Amino acid sequence: MGDSTDGSSMAAQSAPLDDQTEPRVRTGFFRRVIGALSPSDVGEAAPDDSARTNGQAPAHVPLDMMSLRRMRVEDVAIPKSEIISVPDTIGKEELVEVFRDTGLSRLPVYSGTLDTPVGMLHLKDFALRHGFNGKAAEAFEIHKMLRPLLYVPPSMPIGVLLQKMQTERRHMALVIDEYGGVDGLVTIEDLIEQIIGEIEDEHDTDEAEHWVKEKEGQYLAQAKSPLDEFEAEIGMSLTEADEVDEEEIDTLGGLVFMLLGRVPVRGEVIKHPAGAEFTVVDADPRRIKRLRVRLPQAAA
Repeated sequence: MGDSTDGSSMAAQSAPLDDQTEPRVRTGFFRRVIGALSPSDVGEAAPDDSARTNGQAPAHVPLDMMSLRRMRVEDVAIPKSEIISVPDTIGKEELVEVFRDTGLSRLPVYSGTLDTPVGMLHLKDFALRHGFNGKAAEAFEIHKMLRPLLYVPPSMPIGVLLQKMQTERRHMALVIDEYGGVDGLVTIEDLIEQIIGEIEDEHDTDEAEHWVKEKEGQYLAQAKSPLDEFEAEIGMSLTEADEVDEEEIDTLGGLVFMLLGRVPVRGEVIKHPAGAEFTVVDADPRRIKRLRVRLPQAAA
């Protein structure tokens, strides 16, 4: 009898690690992320973390998650100047153009100014009512398609916001300052990218490809594209202008930064002296990520 009991205990203690952790894996990505961040939500570490790990990060929590415990919404939010939004008075054709040009699927909608947001418009809701070309018999009323927005303070911990977004099934939140005005915008993708790195979608250029030719005279390019290779592709020089010092730049992003003298905001259009146009498709406060390049004939 004693031998049987001891054998059972030993079997339980020596169970494979995979078997012990399997239920945790099945709970899903968001639950694992939130579980890793939850100790910071109450402002303290898990009581047995140090005892289990001798002061090191737990094996099942990536190092990026550990740093996220100290991050706040203001650390990852898109600044107000870079928010792409639309007024509630926008017409159907104009709205189609915004969706097409930005490649975004969700847009904040405001009344008067962005400091008076009225909701969020999802491309799917618009397409179901009016078709993807905006052509349908039903009268266009933007207010009927609006979804609620989430409003959060800049000091909210990222772990708390991630959990709130999952619970309320919201993918976008506006950051509100102490006076009630809009200070920035954050998406659930922004939060997840802090954990697993940048998420490329089907509209992003392949990492192995520096640019994609969208049509004659127009390219979607990564900002890190080598400038000399891109010049060879388009058959024109972008470094012969007086405003450009070719010895100081190696990439398309560097060229745009030199022309403008600062990091541009998303959606900004920068004109090259030779007639080309650069539209910033994606950027954050520190760097340019993707550009749409229109050659002189296409820009004209």
